[in-house]
Amino acid sequence: MARKSSRFDPTSAEPFRLSRSKIDLYMKCKRCFYLDRRHGIGQPPSPPFSLNNAVDELLKREFDRYREMQQPHPLLVENGVDAVPFKHKDIEAWRDALHKGITAPLRGTTLLITGGIDDVWVNSKGELLVADYKATSKNEEVNLDADWQIAYKRQVEIYQWLFRQNGFKVNSTAYFVYCNGDKSGDSFGARLDFSIRLLPYEGKTDWVEPSLQGLHSCLTSDSLPLPADGCLHCSYRQKAAAIER
Repeated sequence: MARKSSRFDPTSAEPFRLSRSKIDLYMKCKRCFYLDRRHGIGQPPSPPFSLNNAVDELLKREFDRYREMQQPHPLLVENGVDAVPFKHKDIEAWRDALHKGITAPLRGTTLLITGGIDDVWVNSKGELLVADYKATSKNEEVNLDADWQIAYKRQVEIYQWLFRQNGFKVNSTAYFVYCNGDKSGDSFGARLDFSIRLLPYEGKTDWVEPSLQGLHSCLTSDSLPLPADGCLHCSYRQKAAAIER
């Protein structure tokens, strides 16, 4: 169903909220993005990642205890990270990706860029460190080397850009709290154990604003963009349409 409420109107002067996930959709396939934001025709939704969401929620509660005490979480101590969870009145709003998030207007446009963070820490220099939680279950050690993980890297870079746009000092190093479920046991026993690695990543935000300006040009155009090479959604639509015709 085409969603009118989420469609961009190039003639409107009202601010238009654009989430971090839709920016990533633009980076993956401009045609899919255009159909989604201009015409309200989104890709079929993925099933909810309920276990991942549970890990996220429990990690947030755990880090929040150290936020209240203004003490470093043991994971930070173990990895030699000079930081404590950042205590700020807007932390819950920043986490609310659906309704609030951390926001910044894109200059010269009506776009209001939004992102819902998992966490943010602060070091002894007063610099913010963006943190993102990830959960998986694989036999090998977790890392950030896969091609598809560029989406993870863009995610934290957009968050870094958003915090800088809001006047915060932001360290270029972001961290992934990567939880890996252990499936090597002989039985389940109503328990799943995780190993946790803290993976640093040096973010580069120089691509963000030029890409957002290109995204805005895409949105305001009346021309349907070409499909991205290898886009499975575009390939499906084209092949199905050819048969239907």
